[in-house]
Amino acid sequence: MRNPSLLVADIGGTNARFALTEPGAAQPPLRYQQAVATADFASLRDAVEHYLGQLPGVEARPSRAVFAVASAVTGDAVKITNNPWAFSIRELGAQLRLDALDVINDFTAMASVLPVLHDADLQTIGNVARAPSPTAGAGERRCYAVVGPGTGLGVGGVIVERGRSVVIESEGGHVGFAPGTAYELELLRVLLPRFGRVSAERLISGTGLVNLYDAVRAVDGLPADPLTPPQISAAAERDPQGPAARTLQVFAELLGAFAGDVAMAFGAWDGVLLPGGVTQKLLPWIEAGGFRRRFEDKGRHGAILQRIPTQVILHPQAGLLGTAAYAAGLVLR
Repeated sequence: MRNPSLLVADIGGTNARFALTEPGAAQPPLRYQQAVATADFASLRDAVEHYLGQLPGVEARPSRAVFAVASAVTGDAVKITNNPWAFSIRELGAQLRLDALDVINDFTAMASVLPVLHDADLQTIGNVARAPSPTAGAGERRCYAVVGPGTGLGVGGVIVERGRSVVIESEGGHVGFAPGTAYELELLRVLLPRFGRVSAERLISGTGLVNLYDAVRAVDGLPADPLTPPQISAAAERDPQGPAARTLQVFAELLGAFAGDVAMAFGAWDGVLLPGGVTQKLLPWIEAGGFRRRFEDKGRHGAILQRIPTQVILHPQAGLLGTAAYAAGLVLR
C-alpha cells in the first residue's frame, strides 16, 4: 500500500524537521511532526528512515517527498551548508523507495510560506503599516523579500501576481559584509585576517553571532571569552551594558542594514519578512530601534525604505509549512 500523503522536510545546519502533508490542500496540514538534531545521524537517509520508522502502523510509507535544504540546489549533487550531510537526489530517492523526490532551497520553502500565514503569525517591526497580504488578488502585483538568520543567513524573494506566488531563489547571505559605521569597519578589520573574505553570514547568523561577539571584545580591547549563542544572550540579560549586550545591539543593526539592502536589491517595496529561530529569540533587540533605523538609513533612498514594512514571522515551523505549501502546489516553480 502506497501513501497518498507527501513527506516534507526542512533540513538546516543544526536540525532536520519532518512531517506528512496532503497534496492540493488550501491550508496544508503538518501531521506527525518530528525534529531531530542533524549531529545525531550520519546521513540524511538515516534521519529520514528514523522518522519513517516512528510513524504509526496505520501510516503506509509515502511515495513522494519534498525536502528543503540549507544549500543552493543547482543539480543532482547536494551538500548542505554548515552540515556534513551530502547526497545525490537521484540516489537518495531510490534508496528511500520514493516515486518522486523534489529538493529545494530552504529559503524557497521559507518564501513559499507567505500565502498560508495568518495575521497572528506576523509581528510588525517599526511604525509602518502592516504589509499587505502576500495572497494578492487577481490583477495585483507585489514583491516581498525574506531574510532570516539561522545556522546560516537565508535570503529569498516572492513575486505575487494574479493571485499566485513565484519564488526567487537566492544565496544572498553570502554577499560581502558592508560596514556602515566606523565601529563596524573595525569589526571587519578584526575578522578579515581570520576569514580572508567576510560575508554577511559570517556576522548575521547563529554562528555569526559568536564571530561578532569575539570581534566586539577584540575591538573593545577585552580578552577572548568563548561563548555559545545562548550564553551570549544570557550574558546580555545579566549585564545590559556589557560586551554581550553590545553584540546583540550591533547584530540587530547589521540585520536591519542588510535587510534594507536586500529590499532594494529585490525591489521588495511591499515588505520584508524575517523568519527563523534566531530572529524570534532576539526579537526584543530587534524591536529596540536599531534594526529599523539601519533598515531605513539608505541615503538618497531612505524615503523609499521608510515606507517598506518589516515583519517577523512567528510561526514555529515556518520552513516546514513553506515546504508543505510548495509541495501542495500553492506556488509556481
